[in-house]
Amino acid sequence: MNDKQKIIDLINEKSFQKSDTASFPLSSGKMSRYYFNLKRVTMSSEGQVLTGSLVFDKIQELNLKPKAVGGLTMGADPIAFAAALISFLRKNPIEAFVIRKEPKPHGLQLQLEGNVEKTDKVVIIDDVLTTGGSTIKAIKIARNHGLEILGVIVLLDRCEENGKENVEAEGVAVHSILTIQDFIVPQNSP
Repeated sequence: MNDKQKIIDLINEKSFQKSDTASFPLSSGKMSRYYFNLKRVTMSSEGQVLTGSLVFDKIQELNLKPKAVGGLTMGADPIAFAAALISFLRKNPIEAFVIRKEPKPHGLQLQLEGNVEKTDKVVIIDDVLTTGGSTIKAIKIARNHGLEILGVIVLLDRCEENGKENVEAEGVAVHSILTIQDFIVPQNSP
């Protein structure tokens, strides 16, 4: 079984819920029949290995050459850390970074943490893409810190609320590892 199928199985086991009626609130306030709590997967030991491998493999497949991967805390954090670890183990190291929702109120008052500097090339990571709001916020903060964004990689695109289109309107390509179609059976299937 390949890593993609393993992560789908793990998400089905730990994170995915569905209902016959739209009963799960989305970040936009709309309701959906589907709910994913991917932190239950991305923070598990098996999920760390799988997400790190899948994201690293996607970076290689797309021929991106980032210095680092990261995104808005906390959905992006375990994925970025896992991808950085896998990249090191595969002898092609990529750093990880974290973007706080607000600057730290003390010390150096940093909003971006990690081994990245102005003009570094990065890939923005997110766990779930719905409206794209948190991904867009990460893009804007990264750009304000002078980072060059090579693309966005999301673990799961819900394909609701125009998330991909909203992010791509910022001039950044979105690449997903999984979509909602990996979890739902078409209505006409037996």
